[in-house]
Amino acid sequence: MHALKEIQIELKSKANLEKAQILQRFFKTGKGEYAEGDIFYGVTVPETRSTAKKFSEKISLLEAEKLLHSKIHEERLCALLLLIQKFENKKTTQKEKKEIFDFYLKNTKYINNWDLVDLSSHEIVGAYLYAHPEEEKILEKLSNSTLLWDKRIAMVSCHHFIYRKEYSEALKVAQTLLKDEHDLIHKAVGWMLREIGKRDLKTEKAFLKKHYKNMPRTMLRYAIEKFPEKERKTYLEGKV
Repeated sequence: MHALKEIQIELKSKANLEKAQILQRFFKTGKGEYAEGDIFYGVTVPETRSTAKKFSEKISLLEAEKLLHSKIHEERLCALLLLIQKFENKKTTQKEKKEIFDFYLKNTKYINNWDLVDLSSHEIVGAYLYAHPEEEKILEKLSNSTLLWDKRIAMVSCHHFIYRKEYSEALKVAQTLLKDEHDLIHKAVGWMLREIGKRDLKTEKAFLKKHYKNMPRTMLRYAIEKFPEKERKTYLEGKV
């Protein structure tokens, strides 16, 4: 039996209808919502990760692509977790890492929910660009895309840089996305600004000083979430 079929059978065997119904609501799969039509089995992330780990060395990129194009959310997540396993494997060559990176960017329209982006983009796009700074203009291209998921990928990929105390890439993307209209982008930008603040509060506050009055409320709330209550209030009232 092909690895692809084995993965599909294993994930389906772990299905939980009750959890699936909760996830369908939580991830906005209704008509007109950002994940309209997405189908869940109700498999947990640790269970999906366990399946990915089991098959990471058995599955080809071609099979991973078929899995990523699935209508089932957990199958797409499993495909991404498989890609991360392959990307991080010590046996993986630089050429193969480049292939995985290119594959990921070619398929962003299938990385079409915030959890899929958040669990994978910094591990593949962020990690590759950190090692290949000559290609960092890709972040600019993604952040100027018309596709919601490209923009979230651009922002969350920067977590790889932030973790290593390099903030310029994240601040550039954040500035590009300041006027974006989607709530999922507001949350992603605010989250990454908060992550910067955990490591370098001065850098976060310098960015906020320039932009806090004009940024969307949700973005600001996420960015200042860890500030003392009194300080949060001054930002929210525009009195900094």
